[in-house]
Amino acid sequence: MNHKEFSPAEKAFAALSGVEKMSSRIPYIITGDFPSLGLLTSLRFLEWVSANPEGVISLPTGKTPEYFIKYTRNILENWNREEIRQLLGRYGLGSLRKPDLRGLQFVQIDEFYPISPVQHNSFHNYVTEYYLRGFGLDPGRALLINSDEIPLPEGRTYSEVFPGSVIDLSLRYREARTAEEEIRKASIFAIDNWCSEYEAKIREKGGIGFFLGGIGPDGHIAFNTRGSDLWSTTRLTQTNFETQAVAAGDLGGIEISRNRLVITIGLGTITFNPDAVAIIFAAGEAKAEIVKVSLENDMNTVYPATVLQRLPNARFYLTEGAAGRLSDSVERYYKTGEWTRRKTERAVIDLCARLEKYGHHLTVDDLRADPWCSLIPDLSEQTVPEVIRSISNKLQKGMQHDENQIIYHTGPHHDDIMLGIMPYTNRQLRSASNDVHFAVMTSGFTAVTNHFLISALEDTLEMLDKGEVQMIHYPDFFKKGYAYKWDKDVYHFLDNVARQNEYEKRRGLCHRLVRSAVVNWEIKDRFELRKVLNQVMNVLKESYDGSKNPPDIQKLKGMLREFEEELVWAYYGVPVKNVHHLRLGFYKGEIFTENPEKNRDMLPILQQLREIKPTIISLALDPEGSGPDTHYKVLQAIAGAVKEWSREADLSQLRILGYRNVWYRFHPADADLLVPVSLNALAVLEKSFAESYLSQVNASFPSFEYDGPFSELTRKTWVKQLKQIQLLLGKNFFYENENALIRATHGLLYIKEMNVNEFTGIARSLKKLSEGTEA
Repeated sequence: MNHKEFSPAEKAFAALSGVEKMSSRIPYIITGDFPSLGLLTSLRFLEWVSANPEGVISLPTGKTPEYFIKYTRNILENWNREEIRQLLGRYGLGSLRKPDLRGLQFVQIDEFYPISPVQHNSFHNYVTEYYLRGFGLDPGRALLINSDEIPLPEGRTYSEVFPGSVIDLSLRYREARTAEEEIRKASIFAIDNWCSEYEAKIREKGGIGFFLGGIGPDGHIAFNTRGSDLWSTTRLTQTNFETQAVAAGDLGGIEISRNRLVITIGLGTITFNPDAVAIIFAAGEAKAEIVKVSLENDMNTVYPATVLQRLPNARFYLTEGAAGRLSDSVERYYKTGEWTRRKTERAVIDLCARLEKYGHHLTVDDLRADPWCSLIPDLSEQTVPEVIRSISNKLQKGMQHDENQIIYHTGPHHDDIMLGIMPYTNRQLRSASNDVHFAVMTSGFTAVTNHFLISALEDTLEMLDKGEVQMIHYPDFFKKGYAYKWDKDVYHFLDNVARQNEYEKRRGLCHRLVRSAVVNWEIKDRFELRKVLNQVMNVLKESYDGSKNPPDIQKLKGMLREFEEELVWAYYGVPVKNVHHLRLGFYKGEIFTENPEKNRDMLPILQQLREIKPTIISLALDPEGSGPDTHYKVLQAIAGAVKEWSREADLSQLRILGYRNVWYRFHPADADLLVPVSLNALAVLEKSFAESYLSQVNASFPSFEYDGPFSELTRKTWVKQLKQIQLLLGKNFFYENENALIRATHGLLYIKEMNVNEFTGIARSLKKLSEGTEA
């Protein structure tokens, strides 16, 4: 396929990227930061619309379009202002006439089925809010997927035909066994017919002229998952686990997304118009591997985005993180800038993995034959032994004991500290000389399903009726007694973990729910308590899955997550007063969330630093994400607090430890501490996760990488990281070692150690990548 040359806007951004060599099968442009990705996409869209004022467009939903939407609206609304004229001129569009979007014909890409279009988590709602109203498009010229308007036999509704929104697509191919199945079968064919008509309407328009879409973790575009026919059309279809895991957050848990089908345009729909401008945009290192295989493989059904090779105007727009594993990017990494120890370690460790050869078996000829190891300065027989020594030193550093330290472990969400560094924290807790604190920065209410809270409320009301919540009968309970003995709820629960008494464990949870409700609603007596709990339960039962809860219910959910966090660290005797819940205000569960504010989000952390005066701080140090997400925002709030604190106190000896967990991993070349993980530590992790994180045991919001609890994915990650180091050091290094801790090692976790200046420098770099300079 001979791809057409870049447009003026694309040329401007391509020049800024400095990418001179491009070996992929589809052209790509790398932007310097996440907002610039949105700006490029916006300018290319406006550029195309100016030339095609009545063209057919399809635009995406989700979080990645945030800056595309913001820039497009801002540019259109302020077209004649000097700063906008300068912006357009800077990117080659100084002579562009203001486009009129009212003539555009919008085509919705996909939708869950069935889902009401009025639900805030429907794509129909998103399209209406951000594109039809937000861009001023004409709704009369839009093709939308509205589940309420897809006719079913006998005028029935989808809730009547498909109870629980469960649809059995096997009815397409087998005989119906009951009258209800006859209706369902006929309804599926009716939906199929509607999809064919939707496809026909798109083709009658000449096909899609401008397509903008994201890419899923499995490589899906629209809902065309791995294995989709490269000529597929609009259809009702099932999804795969990776897609269901990503959709779980929208739909209220994977229990819902597993059973929810989707209507999606097909790969053949997207590529029907041979002149279509088809753009995939992706942000963050989490997308790097799927971007690589999508751009560097021949067209095939395993990687759906490869279908865009058909289109001369197809493009990938990428942030640096998303482009990080492209062969071109790897070559630039090794061939530009000074050569560092980190590059040597990365090249040698990766060579061991590629050749599946232990480090001590690598020869100089192996190194010279590798394109990257061959670049190592002063390459010799000592190169690999030097890397082995360096990695061994990191392992020794990871085993050093912390004594007489004040330690402040932080996590963006509940369970982040556990899943990031629990074996390390456990060793710190074994020393009575350490004062260890755990601070969770956000409420975490989005991780608690309505179903979980309804079940807890029902149990609480039943126990109240049985008189088994005795504390409410104490004379001063509703005045001040509720505020005491929060540790007792924790102790009661863990006592019954030891006794394996499930009922009494549940009773401990109900005790905490009662205390939380009294605080939350300022309840005055036990009669009002029952009334409030029933009201909350009724609100939840009347809500759709994935709906946004009222703030007071969000707070209650968050307080239950806080109880879970207290349970985890109480395993090691940590009192409730040492588990801090900051509930930073930027976290509101919105699609596009706010950035941290100094007074609201940074000052609470600063106040704790002043009071606790830690000598060690840990935090989640994720790379560039898909925009400024919760982990990134928490990191910026902590960085702001540390920087402010450094103006008041001597922090030259402060150690800052960055960890990663199930979402991202360090390469061992980028880590400073390699911490051994024993079988005992793995068992403690899984046991305490299952017994403490009650709302997460069923893995309602799993990672797309693993169908199960995060604790199991963490175990697999740590085991995999050990294998990575075993290939370099040799297995005998571990099982023949003089150190018992190393002999007991069956997993590894990686930590990056920083001083204040290094940490704040990294935070500034991530801020630039996530917020840019013009956003």
